[in-house]
Formats: sequence, structure tokens, C-alpha cells
Amino acid sequence: MLAYPNIDLVALSIGAFTVAGKTFGPFDIHWYGLMYLFGFTGGWLLAWYRASKRPMVVEPRQTEDLVFYSAMGVVLGARVGYIIFYNFQAWMNDPLMIFRLWEGGMSFHGGLIGYAVAMMLYARKINRNFFDLVDFVAPFAPLGLFFGRLGNFIGGELYGRATDVSWAMIFPKDPTGLPRHPSQLYEAVLEGLVMFIILFWFSSKPRPRGAVIGLFLLLYGVFRFSVEFVREPDSHLQADLWFGWITRGQQLCLPMIAVGLALIIWAYRRGTIYTGAPEAARKEQKA
Repeated sequence: MLAYPNIDLVALSIGAFTVAGKTFGPFDIHWYGLMYLFGFTGGWLLAWYRASKRPMVVEPRQTEDLVFYSAMGVVLGARVGYIIFYNFQAWMNDPLMIFRLWEGGMSFHGGLIGYAVAMMLYARKINRNFFDLVDFVAPFAPLGLFFGRLGNFIGGELYGRATDVSWAMIFPKDPTGLPRHPSQLYEAVLEGLVMFIILFWFSSKPRPRGAVIGLFLLLYGVFRFSVEFVREPDSHLQADLWFGWITRGQQLCLPMIAVGLALIIWAYRRGTIYTGAPEAARKEQKA
């Protein structure tokens, strides 16, 4: 068994200071918040690099707004999704809990929906095709997933099921004190590093419209569905297991897998590739 690295949740503390006679602080900067910052910053840098190298869907100067829209969609969607998918009854009893972000509670599937809405709005703003835009952004999303899962691990939350494997850990927040799978790290590797490598390679060459986002949905659905077998289900959702074993996370992944496969098939049957021309004069060339 490995010892859990009990890292202080506060990465940096800033003492109180006075400016123009007004006192501010003290402030605590948490690792979980920094992980979001690292994920969005890394995504922006890669988007800027790819846009500079091959300015097709967006220009380099547009990547800042692109990341802003993405961040707003992901954060708002993830919080609302967590309330709807995982804690709806508690929210009904305490409506203000949706604003208490410091208590934790973010849903990837909700964040994905929020991201899709944000990309629809931004695609309309810059007069681009929605699928061209999400195909461009999809390869950078695994960076956010990687850092987000590291944040879960540092916070000792979303741990795995009890096990006797040699790399099991005892998480301080676990009331049972049992050795468990560090499932956050499994997800960081699969949903983060592995997905990033595959998607960045796959998108390095022109692909049919919708193929990249389709592959993203398929890979995430398969990886998350697989890790859920060793991830501890939410205790208050035990009664919602399908057939006694399909968790809420797996239930939400099944539509992702289906939509991802459908998009890939549709993309290659249609075979249209974005040419980089302005929307009004765009010519679609066949693959």
C-alpha cells in the first residue's frame, strides 16, 4: 500500500494588505482553483500555437475570447450539471448551495453541455461553423481534464473502491479508512494524457468535419465508463444504479459513446473538410 501524499489544500496564502486606506485579504489560493487556471492557460497556449501555425478556424488574436467563452461555459455548466445530475434533492432543500463553489461539486457532463452552448454562441459571433470550432478546441480539452483530476486527487475526493492492490491508498476524507484505488490518477492518465496524445495527433492533419469532436466524445465515454468500475459511486445515488452496477457516471457516458460513434460515421460519410475560407465564400472540398 502507498501512503497518500496529504498535500495542503491551500497552495498559497496572501496576508492582509492595505491600498489607499482600504484593507484587503487575507486570501487563500487553493490547489483546485489553480488546476483550473493551469488547464485553461495550457489550452489557450496550445490553441494560440496551432492557430498561429495554421490559421484556419480561428485567428491567433481570437483565441483569448475562445478560451474565455470555453471557461465560462465549462464552469457554469459543470456546477449546474453537478446540481442536476448528482445533488438535485439537496439543492431543492438549499437553493443557495449552487453559489457555494468552495464546497466543491463540479460535473464533467454538465461542463460539456455548458461548453457546447458557449461554442455555439462564439461560433455565431465569429461567423464559423459550430463543428469546425469544436473540432479545433477538442484536442486541448484533455489538458483541463488532466489538471482537474489532479485537483481531485490533492483534495482527496472522488476516490476509488476498496481494494488490496499494492498501490492502494487511504484517503483522509474516507470515513471507512479502507485502502482504495487512486481512481483520480487513473482518470488523469486516461482522460488527460492518453486522450491528449491521441487527439492532438489525430487533429494534426485535416479531418472530416465533426470527426475530432466525435473521437473526443467516444474516447472520454469509453475511458470514464471503464474507470467507473473502480471508482466509488456516490453514496446517495446507490439506489439509482442500473441493473445494480451501472453508476450515474456510466449512465451519462453511454449517450456520449453513442453520439461520438454517430458523429465519426457521419463525418466520414459526408467527408467535408474545412478549407479555411471565410464563411460566406467557403468551398467544401471532398476528402
